[in-house]
Order: sequence, then structure tokens, then C-alpha cells
Amino acid sequence: MAPSTNEDLNPEPSQPAQRKEHRLTPKTYAAATEENLDVQVKKENLKGEVKTVTSSTSTQPNGQGKDDAPQSSGRTTPTQYVGRGENEAPRSPTPKSHRRPKSNGSLRTNGHKLEEEPAKSIEERYKDKDGERLTSIKPATDDETALVPDETALVPDETRLPGGKKDDNQALVSGRQAGAGWEMSGVRFAPMNIPLKRRLQTLIVLFHTLSIVGLLAFFFLMCSIPLFWPLLFPYTIYILFSRAGTSGNLSYRSEFIRRLRIWSLFASYFPARLHRSAPLPPTRKYIFGYHPHGIISHGAFVAFATEALGFSQLFPGITNTLLTLDANFRIPFYRDYALAMGLASVSRESCENLLTRGGANGEGMGRAITIVVGGARESLDAQPRSLRLVLKRRKGFVKLAIRTGADLVPVLSFGENDLYEQVHPDSHPAIYKIQMGIKKLLGFTVPLFHARGVFNYDYGMLPYRHPLNVVVGRPIKVEQHAKPDEAYLDELHAKYVQELERIWEEWKDVFARDRKGELQILE
Repeated sequence: MAPSTNEDLNPEPSQPAQRKEHRLTPKTYAAATEENLDVQVKKENLKGEVKTVTSSTSTQPNGQGKDDAPQSSGRTTPTQYVGRGENEAPRSPTPKSHRRPKSNGSLRTNGHKLEEEPAKSIEERYKDKDGERLTSIKPATDDETALVPDETALVPDETRLPGGKKDDNQALVSGRQAGAGWEMSGVRFAPMNIPLKRRLQTLIVLFHTLSIVGLLAFFFLMCSIPLFWPLLFPYTIYILFSRAGTSGNLSYRSEFIRRLRIWSLFASYFPARLHRSAPLPPTRKYIFGYHPHGIISHGAFVAFATEALGFSQLFPGITNTLLTLDANFRIPFYRDYALAMGLASVSRESCENLLTRGGANGEGMGRAITIVVGGARESLDAQPRSLRLVLKRRKGFVKLAIRTGADLVPVLSFGENDLYEQVHPDSHPAIYKIQMGIKKLLGFTVPLFHARGVFNYDYGMLPYRHPLNVVVGRPIKVEQHAKPDEAYLDELHAKYVQELERIWEEWKDVFARDRKGELQILE
């Protein structure tokens, strides 16, 4: 066969009519490329060399293109740059990479739907001397942000074929996701990288919260060892007949233990702070009425049984004693712990001995006692973000003040009820009746409560990390009478309630911003 020449070849038609007859596109490839593409970038990577080709149709600043230049073959020879990228030659333009389109709703990862939400923040306002406000935004921490699982977490996903097409015969259905049950449970576990200070705070709060149970269990453990019997038997007889909790002489009180630095860790756990409305002269004696009771009264302990919040600095010359149930001084080992912290019995005998003995003049001057007025009954109403006080019929502490001549000092603790969550009496009336029956029979009740644990943030005996602000009100002066008059008794009680309401109205917008209701005085 003879070799073919140019005349034997069929050239590609260039006219639109001829191209239509041959069922070709209206324009040739070269014409379409020259007309539609302004800049064509070609990268060739041969032995480390980069070659950049720029088309000749780029527009000049004066509005005219390079097509006005002399041409030899209808198309201008493109400018070429050859180099390894390390010299001063212009770099090749970097082509845009393909990016995944942004979703307009949510992201899906391993069957979980993760919503894109703005980060929560806490707004704090401070006011200077000129009245100007400084506002700062603090991002929310991990323990303040709840992990809300998605309801579609366990819905099987169907795998699609490449190109987005679904094939019913070849679809893959995923099974149950391992570990999804932990996320659905809603339990937030504490991370491992917790600072040492926070671990120590948790440890000391755990010790105090479980002190009764822990020390009593330790006592029974020692009882199981015959070697300790010669010591435990006389000790048990001693605590059954001891009057250390009611004598009023505070001989077991240890200022060294009360001022230990571990109590600063206890206070900073919440954190807690003590506030004074007015100074108290040390020439008088006082009865501090603490409200509310809460579940365990952590605020009363850290403010009046330790020096972590600086009670002696705010009220110099006053020796305060926190009162608790007399039965606590019959518990082995725990009674020694309570006496060392300066606690005493809440019985009438103990209160009168504390306010009439000792002090600067030997008659109680400079002495003070702190009574949690609401008692066990009020603990059943300790609901978060609410304040319900059992006070209308509680007048025994006012009678005590009249008989001993002690001034009344109301104390309101903002945040005490927010440390725990418990069963609401309205939703569980049967449980509430049982609790009230235990209260009448034994003198105390057992609230069904929970808060956080050592290794999680949702279930356990430890209180929540919620700020405690203990505000000490203004003193109400009391005249001493051996037999209190009913009219005078009601008058002092009304003044006491009025001062509590003043504290609430004045500081509720500062220390109780997330409240669900106002102050309520019950019974």
C-alpha cells in the first residue's frame, strides 16, 4: 500500500453547516478552547522540573488583549517558565483543590448527628467607682456543657455506591455502634487531666461529706480486731456518758485544726464566700440563724466551723459555735472530729451554757452560736433555684435570745439549695409521707438526694460545684427577760423575718440570678 498524503486525508469541517451534516459540535476544539479559556495552567513534573504555560488571551490593563500583537500561526506562542522552584523565577500558580461542600445543617459522624451550636459563655459585670460597667465574656468550661446524645445515634446507615447512586442489591447496613450506650446514658465522666488542686478539693469535700459513715465504719473495723478491744470498750462507755457536747466550755475546740489549709480547699471547691452587712461589737452575745438548711449545710460548716472564709477577721473578738444534733456526739470517732471543729449540741442546755458561761466577763460576752433554724423539716424543701424557709412557727430560738439577752443575727446562704437534687414532694407524695414519719419518730429525716460523684458529674454523694454566698445580716437588739412576753416575742420574730426579706431583696439579683421563684416563708 502506498503511503497516504495530505490530499488523501479528510480534514475536519470548520463551517457550522458542514459540521452539522457530519453530526459534529458547532465549534472545533481549538476554537472553543481559545474562546472560553482565559488562563490554562498545565503542570508537568518531569524529573523535578515545573513548566508553566500562560495563554495569550490574558487582558492587559489598558483593556486590550495580547491578540493585537503580530501573530505567525493565528495563536501567540505562550510564555514559558522553567525551573525547580528554588530560584528567582516566578512560581507556578497553585491550582485550587477540590473541597467538600459545607453542610447547611449538621454533620454526621459514625451514626451521630452533631449539631453546630455557638459556644456558651458566662457574662460577668463589674461596676467601678464612676459607675462604668466592664463586661467580660468567659467561655463555658467542659463540666458546664452537657453532652446531649442524638436520638438517631443507633439508626443504621446505608452505604451508597461511588457517584452517589444507591444500589438496593449492594447496599450495606451497619449494625449497632459499640459504646453508643454510654453516650445515650447522659453520664459525663471526669477527664483524666484534672489539675491537682481540683483533685484535692474533691478529696477533702468527699471526706467531710462521708465523715459520719466513714468514721463509723472504721470503728466497726477496729472492733473486728481483738487487739483493740481493751481500748474500744472503755472508749465506748466514755462517749455514752460524756457531756462534752453540752457543757459549753469548748475544751476540745482546736484552733489549729480549724485553721488548717485543707479547709481553704474545701471552700474553693464551690467556691464559698462570707459577707458581712454590719460589724458586730464583741461586747454583746449573738444567735446566728442560718437559712436555708439545704441537704448537709455545707455553707454553715465552712463559714462558722472553720476559718477558711475569715470569720475572725470579719467579726473580731467573737467566738462562734456551730450547733448540730446531740445524737452526733454519741457516734464513735465522729464526735471527736466534731468537738475539735468547735461544734456543740443544739439542745437547750447546750445553748444556754454557751451563752451564759465563758467569754470575756465569764457570762458569755463575745460568745455566739449558729443554729440552722429550719432543721430536718426544711431539708425536704431544698430544691435547686428556690428558697422555701420553715420559719413561721419556729420561735424557740427567739425565746432563747430573750432569756439569755443575745442579739439575733439572720444569715442567708445563697446557693445552699443548689448543691444537691432530690425527689420533689409534689411528684412523689408517698415518699414524702414516709420521710415525715421518720422525722416524727427519730427527730431527723433522710432526703433522697443525689449530685455528682468522684469520677462523674451527674450521680453521687458529692455536692455540685455551685457558688455559695453566705450573707450575714444586721443584728436585731434583744432585751433580756427571764419570762419572755408573747407580744415581745412576736415583735422580735417579725423583725427577724423582715431582715431576712431585706437580705433577699437586696442581693437576689447578684447571688440568685438563675432563681425560679421568690423567697417563701412556710409554717
